Amino acid sequence: MRPLPLPLALTARLAPVAVLATAGWALSSGPDPTTPAAKDETPPDTVHRSASAPATEAVAKTYATAPAPCESLAGKTVTSLVPGAKAAGKEIPSTDTAVRRTCSWNALKGYDYRWLDVSFEVMASDEAAVKSYKERVADRSGGGEVPGLGDAAYSVVNLTTEDGQQTREGTVLVRAANALVMITYNGSDFESKKAPSSETVNKGAIKAAKEAVAALEEG
Repeated sequence: MRPLPLPLALTARLAPVAVLATAGWALSSGPDPTTPAAKDETPPDTVHRSASAPATEAVAKTYATAPAPCESLAGKTVTSLVPGAKAAGKEIPSTDTAVRRTCSWNALKGYDYRWLDVSFEVMASDEAAVKSYKERVADRSGGGEVPGLGDAAYSVVNLTTEDGQQTREGTVLVRAANALVMITYNGSDFESKKAPSSETVNKGAIKAAKEAVAALEEG
């Protein structure tokens, strides 16, 4: 088998830090601080609370921390989506692993190249997650909803060509309560210079998303 040089765009993706940026995660969207309730200095015998007066309470979060991303997929799922990759994967360094974590798998088997990212991001509230989810979906036009996955899910597939080499990438974004799950899955064939079909990429990304959401829910 003759060695083939990787296209510049895919060579750049082999650096995990670059891939994290490519996956489009807005790492600045961390949890917001919760405002503590004000202390009531009124003596107990003079307190008269109205039934309609709202009490300031900390927001209850369904998910407090991000799960271990490299353990979120079954080994057979990894090897089927990324032939030749080690099932253990490689976790990308994060500034706050309680809030956001990402694992990557990639391999070149023969002339077929595959890349898979699984990312989790936990936010301060459901409202913050809804806002971020809508913004990210708006940035990825051309896709559609994925029914029955989390509280909301969206999938999109795009094809790019550089120096005659095609790469097809699928993205699945899921909101589950106050957490976001994002899957990025792409592939190329360096012999034919073609990319895998949209159906193959989309089904693979959705399969990974379902397992990742299940891992999040299991804690």
